[in-house]
Amino acid sequence: MELELKKDLASNWFKLLQNSFCNDIEKFEKNKLKFKSTSWKRSQKLDEGGGEFRILKGGKVFEKVGVNFSKVYGKFPKKFQKNIPGASKDPRFWASGISVVMHMNNPHIPAMHFNTRFISTTFEWFGGGMDVTPAINDLNEKKNFHNNLKKMCDRHNKSYYKEYKKWCDEYFFLPHRKEPRGIGGIFFDYKKENFHNDFKFVRDVGVTFQSIFNSIINKKINKKWSSKEKEAQYIKRGRYAEFNLLYDRGTKFGLQTGGNVEGILMSLPPLAKWK
Repeated sequence: MELELKKDLASNWFKLLQNSFCNDIEKFEKNKLKFKSTSWKRSQKLDEGGGEFRILKGGKVFEKVGVNFSKVYGKFPKKFQKNIPGASKDPRFWASGISVVMHMNNPHIPAMHFNTRFISTTFEWFGGGMDVTPAINDLNEKKNFHNNLKKMCDRHNKSYYKEYKKWCDEYFFLPHRKEPRGIGGIFFDYKKENFHNDFKFVRDVGVTFQSIFNSIINKKINKKWSSKEKEAQYIKRGRYAEFNLLYDRGTKFGLQTGGNVEGILMSLPPLAKWK
């Protein structure tokens, strides 16, 4: 399959997913609150692509949710080339992806994160994953979440769940706190065995995340909470902010490749606290 066709298939899917996620989110807000959309360009002088980030704030269900689509290309800066597969041979790259971060009003509903991407240098690969960060422990929710992920992974390869869960547990960990960010999920990168199979898996990851966030929210949307539970959520959000600013690969990649700063930092919660 030609590389240009692969790029079109991947970026069109990510854009379609952005629209579909946003439609579901607005339905939870009974369509009374709409996303604010901002389009951006990587360069004002050159054609190096760009993207669109959408943010919805102050909803009854969603305190803040961002859904970001990007399609960018150009050359990696010299200091960045050695860290990217294939970029030391040729610094040119093409990358497209979607990222989602949900911060909820109700502290019983966990913060949720998802992203998938396709990157092309002299190599080409998929990456992404999803994870859930509750402020209040719910063992049934954790069990159901991981069962759904295992079923999804098993449809493609019986070894994926164990491998990608371990990767997620190791990645979403705060070394300075010596604690995990949340209850884990799956994380994968440099996935380039076979484009057809890999793309099929990446599409399933997106559809599964949509099913999971709808299910989790619907179960808890009317659950009452206390001010003490809200305070616990603010503290947990502090941990979330620490991870995204100190360790998150996507944050570093976006900032170092000329991405839109507001779009990159949309993952930060609207309100957070530290003890």
